[in-house]
Amino acid sequence: MINLADTHWWTRLPYSVSPFLFEFNGFGIRYYSLMYILAFLTVYLLIRHRLKTESFRITNEHLDDFIVWAAMGVLLGGRLGYVLFYNLSFFISHPFQIFLPFETTNGFRFTGISGMSYHGGLIGVAVAVVLFCRKNKINPLEFSDLFCPAVPLGYTFGRLGNFFNSELYGRATTLPVGMIFPTDPSHTLRHPSQLYEAFFEGIVLFAILWTLRKKTIFKHRMFGLYLIGYGLFRFFIEFVRMPDAHLNFVLLNFTMGQILCALMITAGTLLVILIKPQPS
Repeated sequence: MINLADTHWWTRLPYSVSPFLFEFNGFGIRYYSLMYILAFLTVYLLIRHRLKTESFRITNEHLDDFIVWAAMGVLLGGRLGYVLFYNLSFFISHPFQIFLPFETTNGFRFTGISGMSYHGGLIGVAVAVVLFCRKNKINPLEFSDLFCPAVPLGYTFGRLGNFFNSELYGRATTLPVGMIFPTDPSHTLRHPSQLYEAFFEGIVLFAILWTLRKKTIFKHRMFGLYLIGYGLFRFFIEFVRMPDAHLNFVLLNFTMGQILCALMITAGTLLVILIKPQPS
C-alpha cells in the first residue's frame, strides 16, 4: 500500500476533489449529477445553434419533442443492455430487479437500481430516432447528421462526473500518469481512464465530427462516422480500464466493452460504405 504523503500531487488528485458541490448533514449535490446536467445542456445548445445557423428540415419543436424520446431510449436501452450484455444469468434468476429497486428472495430488502450499459443506451436511442422520425416524417439519416457531431462533447462532462465520483478507474500502472482513488481499497496506482475517455471519446471525437459535419461527402454518413470514432477510442482505452469484476475477460484478453465496440466499428464501416454520398 502506498503512503499518500510520499506521492506527487497528481497521484493524490482524486483525494483532493470532493464528489460534492456542497454537502449539509449528509445531503448534498454531487458533481456527478451536475456533470450530467451540463452534458445535456451542452448538447442541446449545440444542436439549437446548428438549427439556427445551418440548413435542416428539422425544427426546434422537433428537437424539444425528441428529448423525451431520447431520455426513454437511454434509460430503457441502457438498463436492458446491462441486463443482456453484462449480467443476464443474475437477472434471469432475479427478473424483478431489472426495474424494481428491491429484492424479496430473503425477505424484503432495498437494493437500488445499478448498472447501465452505454451500448444498450445507444441502441435504445437509435430505436427512438427511427420511431420518432417515422412518426414525424423526417429522414433519420438527416436527423443523425444533426445530432451526432454534438453528442461526444457531452461525454466529456459525463466522464468527468465518473472521475469526481472515483468510479470506473483503470487498471494498475507504474507510469507517472497513475492515480490513487479513494474508493479503491488496495490504494494502487491506477490509470485515470475516466480522463482518457473524457478527452478522446469527448473532446477529440467532437472536434473530428464537428469539423467534418458540413462536408458533402459525409452527408447522411455521420452516424457511421460516430460509430467508428467512438468504437475505436473506447476499444483501445478498454486496454487500461478495469474489466467488470463479474465478467473479467470475455474472449481471449478482450472485455465485453471491446467486443461491443468491435461490433460498433463494423456497423459504422458498413454504413459509411453502403450509404452513398448525398448532393447538397
